[in-house]
Amino acid sequence: MMRRLAIAATAALAVSGLAACGSIGSGTTASGKITCTYSGIQSALYQKGALTVATDKPAYSPWFEDNNPANGKGYESAVAYAIAKQLGFKASQVHWAYEPFNDSYAPGPKKFDFDINEISYTPQRAEAVSFSESYYDVQQALVALKGSPITTKHTPAELKTYIYGDQIGTTSLQLITSKIQPTTTPKVYQTLNVVKDVLETHQIDAFVMDTPTAQYIAGDEVPGAVMVAQFPSSGEYYGLLFTKGNPLVPCVNKAISALKANGTLAALQKQYLQIYMTVPTIQP
Repeated sequence: MMRRLAIAATAALAVSGLAACGSIGSGTTASGKITCTYSGIQSALYQKGALTVATDKPAYSPWFEDNNPANGKGYESAVAYAIAKQLGFKASQVHWAYEPFNDSYAPGPKKFDFDINEISYTPQRAEAVSFSESYYDVQQALVALKGSPITTKHTPAELKTYIYGDQIGTTSLQLITSKIQPTTTPKVYQTLNVVKDVLETHQIDAFVMDTPTAQYIAGDEVPGAVMVAQFPSSGEYYGLLFTKGNPLVPCVNKAISALKANGTLAALQKQYLQIYMTVPTIQP
């Protein structure tokens, strides 16, 4: 569930969001725009009186805990409830929906208000859906089995010699093909569970994943796996995903900005993600 890039678009999205909507509870905006108040956003909701939030199954740690998005634990679950609170919702008014990762950025109407599922902004995806500004800035990391040559031999030239696999449609797969550029075409799988299985059974040498997920999978999900290192930041970020043109986007951007300003996002990253972040960096 790992996704990629767009610094200039981040700024453009943030600016457009701030221009479209005043601060939460600020009253009216320009003609044709919803107001960023609890009552003002009701007409834009998938279900009035509720904030419908989607994610994939299973919901992995450290983004969620116990495969239960509704418990408010794990970074993305906690962020969703913090945004809901900023928008005026009680926790009991947050409803969770299931949306497969690879379906989330397909064009067309959505059965949710936003999807939170480690989905990176890309210009290509933004042609079909809308994104919020960043709620988490992403680095990708390399996972392999202990004792595999790649764990010690991973110069840029050496990285090209291995067999990789990853989930279809992800920015992790994009990093493999565009940055590592292995001599053997990477294997592509429908789900992350399959990727883990083929690593464990030695059908691939390694896969790439965002750093917290990579560290969790290596430590808790795949016996004998290790996170080798992470790659340098490319400007990739995770954004909330919406139906294209959803008028909620500027209001949610204001909520995210408030959570950044008051320290909530930093505190949640420290609580749920800090143990996954201190790892060496290598060049792809």
